[in-house]
Amino acid sequence: MRILLVEDEERVVSFIRKGISAEGYDVDVAYDGRTGLSLFRKDSYDIIILDVNLPQINGFELCRLIRTENEAVPVLMLTALDSLADKADGFNAGADDYLAKPFEFQELLLRLRALTRRNGPKPKQVLRLADLELNLDTKTVTRAGKRIDLTTREYALMEYLMLNKGKIISRVDISERVWNLNFDSNTNVIDVYISYLRKKIDKDFSPRLLHTIVGMGYVLRED
Repeated sequence: MRILLVEDEERVVSFIRKGISAEGYDVDVAYDGRTGLSLFRKDSYDIIILDVNLPQINGFELCRLIRTENEAVPVLMLTALDSLADKADGFNAGADDYLAKPFEFQELLLRLRALTRRNGPKPKQVLRLADLELNLDTKTVTRAGKRIDLTTREYALMEYLMLNKGKIISRVDISERVWNLNFDSNTNVIDVYISYLRKKIDKDFSPRLLHTIVGMGYVLRED
């Protein structure tokens, strides 16, 4: 599950990100409303968590802007403003839930899970590029109808590349998104796994789909 957290308090961000990441969720953070809106427009999220008192664009206005473009994505307001009038403003702006600070992380987690269930089951999701297919539900990869067996790490890398097909992905991006580690320029582990993938998805097939862009990174595309 991908979560967008728009919150300007570093302490709160650290607390939430640590807990949510431990649950296996991917979290993107924006520290002001304008950046939050930019991330929302750039990527697809399963849930959005908004503070109200944000720099540049406040949480209520940001929620309204989000609702003009996406009526389905669940939005949770997370704020110290806990009066009935504040909650009314949040729900009127389009929020699905409202949690006042301070809060217990377990309650936040329960609310996120409830919002996910409320949003309903998702249709089968299959990513495709040429004759390469990745099924997000079953976590399987095939090419030309032939199943390709991947390790857990190989699959995670394959999924990230497929989700960003056509885009040049740097080694730093892969390190942070797939390995969840700070990038170490002295290691070649990413190059090794790219090589593993290339042998499995390209060696016996045509056209080649996984390309190295010298000095920039890697891209999955059909030339």
